[in-house]
Amino acid sequence: NVRGLKKNLEDMMGNDWREFRAKLVAKEKHDLEEENKNEESSCKEDSNNIHDEKRAKQDKIGNIFAAIFQQNHAEEEKKKYSKKVAPSIFEGNTIGGSAKDFIIPSCEDPFVSAAEIPVLMEPKVNLDKHRWAHPISHVEPGCVLVANEKLGGVFHQTVVLVIEHNESKGSTGIVINRPLSGNLSKIVSETESNVDLSLKMAFNSAKVTFGGPVMQEEYSILHGYGEVEGSKKVAPGIFVGGSEALMNEVRKGNFHPDEALFVKGHAAWVPSQLSREVSKGVWYIASCSNDLILRYAGAPLCQEDNSNDLWSDILTCMGGQYPKIAEQHTGKGDQRMMP
Repeated sequence: NVRGLKKNLEDMMGNDWREFRAKLVAKEKHDLEEENKNEESSCKEDSNNIHDEKRAKQDKIGNIFAAIFQQNHAEEEKKKYSKKVAPSIFEGNTIGGSAKDFIIPSCEDPFVSAAEIPVLMEPKVNLDKHRWAHPISHVEPGCVLVANEKLGGVFHQTVVLVIEHNESKGSTGIVINRPLSGNLSKIVSETESNVDLSLKMAFNSAKVTFGGPVMQEEYSILHGYGEVEGSKKVAPGIFVGGSEALMNEVRKGNFHPDEALFVKGHAAWVPSQLSREVSKGVWYIASCSNDLILRYAGAPLCQEDNSNDLWSDILTCMGGQYPKIAEQHTGKGDQRMMP
């Protein structure tokens, strides 16, 4: 039964299936490195084929975990967005431009066998819980879209947190690495917004990020505080919304304004648009640690972090060819004038 399976997985994985999947990926990488050390050069091609099969297996397991831990119902709110068209996808003008309404996808594979879910043994690998990221083959709520180094426009070198994704309904996301100059109080005072005075006063010192080109007068809030009234759980430990309830927690001294990131606008995609962009190589898809996602929402920093360039940091953590991309194309960093 699904409920019992969910409970067992939660107990084993500490309520974060993404971290468990990251350990699986790390273990497979470690095992492959050990195999390659002991293999003759003539065997390397076979080893890579085995690795590809294992990676596909991990992705399937990840899909199952994602479906199990997603909420079982979608919010009924519907939003309308304007559509934009541009001739070249890498100009960045059509990226994340418009969408209508969204629901959370259900599990695509209801036939889960015991052999497909390693519930009895957690991979024995060391994972830096503060700083990890790895590529995944599919878009899912809570993953990040890391802009291809060739992408221009407002999404140049951005990191977009996917909030909702469904092939038939569309997708929404928020840019999390474009901090604006000044705090919430300053920015709201200078621009049109839906932030009322009481919220502005409670969160006056909070950071604000450009969230995307859609509905920039609308503000949302990203945090790791937990589920409160009005919030949505995007992934374990990652929440959007619930500003009124959080304002009460601030007043009680239970929540600090610096642990919230206000998001100005958002990105949106009509059905199949995001999949097309991914297939064209516009985005690298990754799963990453909460501390990377919440970098501008009060997450701790360590010595290894490039605190001014989340795009480069996530690529570096992803391994493979991605650190070289980060090294070759690192540029202005996160804080910059928007085009």
